[in-house]
Amino acid sequence: MPVPDFVTQLREHVGHSLLPLVGVTGVVLDDEGRVLLHQRSDDGRWATPGGILEPGEQPAQAVVREVWEETGVRVEVDRLVTVIGQEPHTYPNGDRVQFLDLAFRCRPVGGRPRVDGDESLDVDWFAESEMPPMAERILERVRWARGDDGEPYYER
Repeated sequence: MPVPDFVTQLREHVGHSLLPLVGVTGVVLDDEGRVLLHQRSDDGRWATPGGILEPGEQPAQAVVREVWEETGVRVEVDRLVTVIGQEPHTYPNGDRVQFLDLAFRCRPVGGRPRVDGDESLDVDWFAESEMPPMAERILERVRWARGDDGEPYYER
């Protein structure tokens, strides 16, 4: 996954120190209840599309941008699904990050699934019973997005 320029510039100052970042995730559900997933090019795992909030960008706008960039599908945001502080993560190069992830339930409004050649190896729609193996945190986001209560989930 490409590193945004602003993160590269921050790393020049903080080195490998823990860097808190805001991430956005799009849980895109179609009219049939299928979820849009992409196979990540960095680790080969299936996931919901998402990325890092750019400076000055609003979270809902960022998730629309990230879903488009990674999957070729245009979306509108329905609602906020989860607000979760993830565990710190260390990349192979030693960079440490901790994401505050804002996940949004979205609906498709245009475009067609396509591989972007940079961040995605594959893109497809999956029925609930056909989901590929994924990290539990991603499956939890999908479960919360399928809920109808409209209340975002957050750690209490």
